[in-house]
Amino acid sequence: MFQERRFRFEGEDGASIAGYRWKGFKAAKAVLQVSHGAGEHAGRYPAPLSLLIEDNWDLYADDHRGHGATSPDSLGDFGPGGASAVLGDMTALTHRIREENPGVPVVLMGHSMGAMLAQTWMLDHSDLVDAIVLSGTCAFELLPPDIDFNAGFEGRTAYDWLSRDPAAVDRYVADKRCGINFTDASRASFEPVVLRQAAPDALAKVRKDLPIYVVVGDEDPLNDHLARLQPVLDRFKAAGLTNVTLKVYPGGRHEMLNETNQMEVVQDLKAWLEAAVGV
Repeated sequence: MFQERRFRFEGEDGASIAGYRWKGFKAAKAVLQVSHGAGEHAGRYPAPLSLLIEDNWDLYADDHRGHGATSPDSLGDFGPGGASAVLGDMTALTHRIREENPGVPVVLMGHSMGAMLAQTWMLDHSDLVDAIVLSGTCAFELLPPDIDFNAGFEGRTAYDWLSRDPAAVDRYVADKRCGINFTDASRASFEPVVLRQAAPDALAKVRKDLPIYVVVGDEDPLNDHLARLQPVLDRFKAAGLTNVTLKVYPGGRHEMLNETNQMEVVQDLKAWLEAAVGV
């Protein structure tokens, strides 16, 4: 069991953003900040991460612009600030977390779109967190613009590529705030933001000892059997980021937190987090 608190906070441009805090019944020993993926929302994370919350890891997240309770009437639209404004929201939330939890380790976890945003975010803000988790990510510049993520899977739904667990896929399909389509302007704003991380020397300011955990399934069409993930790892290595751990789950699809081996994935994540921040 855990508690949920909903709040609004101001993004760096003053926009009102929906925020959440899920916590156990004791003081937080560490905080995990979640940056969710495209076409979903923060409310999908406390259930799979309940093992952490019940062990007094507080979970914070926001619904990114164009998603969830932040933009209930304009799903898929980042708004005039575009994707770069989402990075500002992430920073504002991290500062709030630090203010509410002085002296407590903070880890940023990004999934899919959220992981790609986190990879850009850390170029400027690696000093604000104690570790980074990247779930379901790849090198964005290698993604074909017309990729069919569901090609080669069962075809039972349009989202079988997310997980081998039919119940998890069905929950996604039934969620009216999932599976949204982006506006053309929002999609266009995303590309220059995430392509920053591929630029030469982009990672130069990232602190070299930053613990980074990359967790993927090898059947995730986003990474194309890891081919589109390797450039990310190569960039980290070239930048001197030596505290990088790669965890690959055979047969796993895009959402490892909602896969058939969910408990194994979360237990592995928990063990890595505890070692990374010393709690």
